[in-house]
Amino acid sequence: MPETPTGAALADEPLDPTVIASELVYQGRVWDVRSDTVTYGDGTIVRQYVDHPGAAAVVVLDEDDRMLLIQQYRHPIRHRDWEIPAGLLDVDGESPLETAQRELAEEVDLEAATWEPLVRIFTTPGGNDEIVHLFLARDLSPAGAVHAREDEEADIALAWVALDDVVAGILAGRLRNGIMTVGALAAAERVRVAQAEAAGT
Repeated sequence: MPETPTGAALADEPLDPTVIASELVYQGRVWDVRSDTVTYGDGTIVRQYVDHPGAAAVVVLDEDDRMLLIQQYRHPIRHRDWEIPAGLLDVDGESPLETAQRELAEEVDLEAATWEPLVRIFTTPGGNDEIVHLFLARDLSPAGAVHAREDEEADIALAWVALDDVVAGILAGRLRNGIMTVGALAAAERVRVAQAEAAGT
């Protein structure tokens, strides 16, 4: 039995098996569905998955450690769920940070002077290849322009919520958006460590 990894050795392991065939099953407006035949072990496997461009998302904290949440309708789940500003990596040549900055301005009309990488996540590794880059944004100011919003974004709601209340809502099962959940928990840990360091503990 292999030894259990600890510390920095505990990490996802890249693997690049040979893809014998790859078929575009469906071409969508935002993402596609592919079917790959892959050599694995002593044989082959066929896996269908969403071919996703990736995304960037922003945890926005104000000077009181309140977190900015947005609420909008998401048709697949039939909910207006609470989320964080986010968008697809669908602009050629734009870095994840630049996408995050653009989405912050477009979705909530804000700019931030301080940006930090927070975490990167695979959202649904059994069903798509999406990677979301999450950033922590602070030192906020109004964006230079107010953006027009349509479709699900037309009635978007914004709320500034104490970070502790967001975490409590997640743990109680009232808030279930995956990207928001990871971002809030990571930000809460970042804040906790910073406060401990400031207190010298």
